Amino acid sequence: MKQMPIRWKITILSFGIVLFSVVIGGIIIIGKTIESKEESLGDHALITGRTVANLPALKENLTESEGWKQINPMVERIRTINNSDYIVVLNMNRVRFSHPIDDKLGTLSSGKDEGPAFAEHSYTSKAEGEMGVAVRAFVPVMNEEHEQIGVVIVGNLLPSFLDVLNDMKNEILIVLFLTLLFGVTGSWLLARHIKEQTYRLEPHEIVQLLVERTATFQAMNEGVVAINNEGRITIMNDKASKILGIAGDQTGQQIEKVIPDIKLGGVLNSGKAVYNKELRLGSTLVMSTQIPVRVNNDTIGAVVIFQDRTDVTKLAEELTGVKAFVDALRVQNHEHLNKLHTIAGLIQLDKKEQALNFVFETSEKQEQLSNFLVKNLRDYSLSGLLLSKVSRGKELGIEVNIDEQSELKHYPPLMDHHDFVLILGNLIENAFHSFEDIERDQKWIDIFLVQDEAACQICVEDNGKGIQEEKQSKIFDRGFTTKGDNGSGIGLYLVKKIVDKGLGEIELISQQNEGTSVVITIPMMIEEDRYEQPTTGNSSTIN
Repeated sequence: MKQMPIRWKITILSFGIVLFSVVIGGIIIIGKTIESKEESLGDHALITGRTVANLPALKENLTESEGWKQINPMVERIRTINNSDYIVVLNMNRVRFSHPIDDKLGTLSSGKDEGPAFAEHSYTSKAEGEMGVAVRAFVPVMNEEHEQIGVVIVGNLLPSFLDVLNDMKNEILIVLFLTLLFGVTGSWLLARHIKEQTYRLEPHEIVQLLVERTATFQAMNEGVVAINNEGRITIMNDKASKILGIAGDQTGQQIEKVIPDIKLGGVLNSGKAVYNKELRLGSTLVMSTQIPVRVNNDTIGAVVIFQDRTDVTKLAEELTGVKAFVDALRVQNHEHLNKLHTIAGLIQLDKKEQALNFVFETSEKQEQLSNFLVKNLRDYSLSGLLLSKVSRGKELGIEVNIDEQSELKHYPPLMDHHDFVLILGNLIENAFHSFEDIERDQKWIDIFLVQDEAACQICVEDNGKGIQEEKQSKIFDRGFTTKGDNGSGIGLYLVKKIVDKGLGEIELISQQNEGTSVVITIPMMIEEDRYEQPTTGNSSTIN
């Protein structure tokens, strides 16, 4: 049965339901027909009984000793005319004066329902007699002095269930044929429509597919939440519940109530996807991607994909750190080649002492910078970035200075070293760019990074060409760039997004042809009135 095609299942089930309904309906109709027939026969019997009871000849002979000889032929004629099954006339002694069976004439009647008739009552009753179940009408016979002299009993046999069924067989067959024809045809068409709607899959195939898809859905390493066009959750996998810290089934709930910080109105209304949007959920930072679900160009809902930023950050840290070290190695390789050429030249000039001093001096400076960064920053990715930028500055003829007071022991609670690498990398690169197309006797970039219990401050200052005053208000807008075709307009926009995420502030001071100073201040503690959701972690320790 499980492997039977759904088309046959629906057809057989519908056929059975229709057949059962027709049988029950037929029984009820036949019962109502018999009930109506009984009422009709009773009325007809009363009329016939009153007709017979008012015959003058009946009244004259009913008191005679053998009056049935005159009464019975007369009553039989009336019975035949009125199509009654039998008519029995009794005198007050219950002697039969008429009967369809001649041998019964002159005999006593012993009916149990005849009593009220001898008390001048007219009525009908249903009883099983010698000829079968019949509806009988009882009418008293009154003489000219209004004295009762007898009783007329008119009986009409009730048709049986089979008799009624036989009489209605043609109608029943037609109704049964048409009902089953349309029922089976409709069931077949319905089954075919359902089969088309389910991509011609059988129920057991749909079950197997659902089990497989559900297992795959739950095994995903990303949290997935699907909503309808009303913003109600239709499905959520276990990973999403874990990332969001939600217990229990949330199906049917408004997603804004379950995840207050998420805004899906724009996705549902515009039908445009939003990728890699950061959300702060308690102490967890997640990346969300919101993708509208379309059917026939209509947006019927959306799918939200969550990924714990912790996992993403680990990968980003590795990539960022590797990239920083690769840049540092590339620059240092170029720098060391220049130094080797210098040393080789000094040796060729027989300046061995100067060559040795140059080696010691260069080695000492590099070691001091490396030790300082490792000791004060304690983050290899950040240290590698700054080393590469210092070397890059030497390559460009720009002195990159890291303030001796710089120190970073802990990251702010809403940020990590990936954010710091991105901020410093973009600010320093913009500072390098500020020296293009200008002449300076001295080109320098100062970097200052310090923190206390209240705040962490990053400062990058240069003496480049500065930023025009009318452009300063747009410098952090997405897509705005001062680099022409070489710029993407993304760097400072990302810096602003990260600072906003950390609830920090940016101060930009720039004078054209004098230089630019960017100061970023990020709180080390989160105030409840600035951020609604509580955080469980105070800060991240740098390892």
